[in-house]
Amino acid sequence: MTSRPLPRSVVGLALLLPALIFLVVFLVLPSVILLSYGVLTQSQGGDISLPLTMGSYERLVVSETYRRVVLLTLRVALVTSLFTALLAYPAAMVIAYGKPIFSRITMILVVAPLVVSVIVRTYGWQLMLNNSPTGVLNWMLHALGTGPTPVRVLYTEWATVIASVHVFLPLMVLPLSASLGRINPSLNEAARILGAPAWRAFLRVTLPLSLPGLVAGVTIVFSLTAGSYVTPQMLGGTRGLMLGVLLEQQINTSFDWPMAAAIAGVMVVIALAANVGVGWLAERHALVRAQRSGAR
Repeated sequence: MTSRPLPRSVVGLALLLPALIFLVVFLVLPSVILLSYGVLTQSQGGDISLPLTMGSYERLVVSETYRRVVLLTLRVALVTSLFTALLAYPAAMVIAYGKPIFSRITMILVVAPLVVSVIVRTYGWQLMLNNSPTGVLNWMLHALGTGPTPVRVLYTEWATVIASVHVFLPLMVLPLSASLGRINPSLNEAARILGAPAWRAFLRVTLPLSLPGLVAGVTIVFSLTAGSYVTPQMLGGTRGLMLGVLLEQQINTSFDWPMAAAIAGVMVVIALAANVGVGWLAERHALVRAQRSGAR
């Protein structure tokens, strides 16, 4: 008597179950516990228990200091995503459309920084952007004759933006190059033959068709920048304080776990809003283009 094979759904669930258990135990459960602290009360002895309260979230909204940190985090993440996208498109187009030798060299140059630790790269930016005359940037400006007054970039939000663009650029180039590689080059050539200049062909053909890669890259860069800790801590200073640094301060300096949990909740909301919002805008743009094409 031959045994009946198990249904494919049962086999798939059995293969997926170990990964699900791992994620639930080591990711979902600790995250739920941490986020629950944001609506609990911490006693003077440090114990966290009932009653439920929204005081930590109210402080994030009411306090001007905390509100400024939230807005700064959103601004730095948005500006980083914008500059990363602008720099990523030329590199991604070389990888997708360039000659094999140039494509490989560009890919190596883009991926090579991932081999180096973020901490090492951030220390490098500290040397580059140092506010003293010995900083590389100030030394170069002085050599060019711009004056003896040093430019103060380090420990500002712009230092965080510059270093974040460098850190997260590969994560924008890779999905963009994959998306551009799926576009038929003849479409862009047809637009050029019909008289469209290069910039119009890019805006009307290449950019809309590469939106899936752009959406993926912007979502990744925005979420990771908004939740980053090392770069803002080492380069931002007090003028570039972001949510990741504020969370660490609440835990290790103030020992305020409910406030840290509230900050973590806000960071989760920012990441989810970035994913949902960028995806919705891309779908809306595609729908509008489809309606215009149908109207013609």
